[in-house]
Amino acid sequence: MKLSQFSFDLPENLIAQEPNRFRDDSRMMVVNRETGEIEHKEFKDILDYFGKDDLFIFNNTKVIPAKLVGNKEKTNALIDVFLLRELNKEHKLWDVLVDPARKIRIGNKLYFGEDNSMVAEVIDNTTSRGRTLRFLYDSEDHEEFRQTLFSHGKTPIPEYINREPDEYDEERYQTVWADVEGAVVAPAASLHFSRSILKRMEIKDIRSTYLTVHNGLGNYRPIEVEDLTKHKMEGEEMLITDDCCKDVNSAIANGHKICVIGTSTLRAIETVASTEGTIKPYDGWTNKFIFPPYEFELEGALLTNFHMSKSPLLLMSAAFGGHELVMKAYEEAIKEGYKFGAYGDAMLII
Repeated sequence: MKLSQFSFDLPENLIAQEPNRFRDDSRMMVVNRETGEIEHKEFKDILDYFGKDDLFIFNNTKVIPAKLVGNKEKTNALIDVFLLRELNKEHKLWDVLVDPARKIRIGNKLYFGEDNSMVAEVIDNTTSRGRTLRFLYDSEDHEEFRQTLFSHGKTPIPEYINREPDEYDEERYQTVWADVEGAVVAPAASLHFSRSILKRMEIKDIRSTYLTVHNGLGNYRPIEVEDLTKHKMEGEEMLITDDCCKDVNSAIANGHKICVIGTSTLRAIETVASTEGTIKPYDGWTNKFIFPPYEFELEGALLTNFHMSKSPLLLMSAAFGGHELVMKAYEEAIKEGYKFGAYGDAMLII
């Protein structure tokens, strides 16, 4: 398929700029792949589609406060720094993006904080905007260093949210079960789950399991080639434990429904799925790019949000739900005023 087949016009007012007052207060479109039926529900209705011993697979990554502003030495020019990932704990090396990049060269120093107490030196150019920074921090206590660094950062809400991040985003651009630091993009489908919904799952004996995918900016970067086979997806670090595999494989063996929460979780599962429809432990990276037509190894349902035109996330949703049906659902979502993006409404594909 071609990229242009995933294009649609989205009114700006349908891109959610703020989270709902309550996490589970969003709308939910339910798309049935077998019948082609589209239902309009509330997110709180999600448990109506699942029962005892069915399994939800969640991503337990935790978003880091990746947006920093530094002062360039001598000129005091303000430089936006976006933390991508830690490269080396011992030497405090980080892969970052800088803006404006033309002002930042190897050897430059950047100062962070009101008292300029956090200092970093540019030691490499990685891409046009990419740099490797070495933070000059005296303490050998790695956790202390990370917390000090993060104290200078803000929540990395997506660029399509046209405002600065605030304290409210620190809580809401994060899942209630966030545990393993490393993501710079929130697993958006998971943001709908409140503690109340999790409690209702427990009462209904719907089970849950967790894997880790540190969502990166590759999910938001536009695809620039019409021929989708030529697109190279950026890698994301992921971990699937023995316990997670046992939960998933047991549910499959016993004929229980599986609901994958989010496209990042779906990509991780497909990275390790066998032709027998089971999964195996994995600790590494995935750059798997899923687009239609694609045959999934794992049967089940997918909960996702409404994504931007031509985005990798839309392509993955369309691969799961079927291109024609998903694009029809998006057309109806726009007509019905559904909200798009990380703080937007949900789509359940069954």
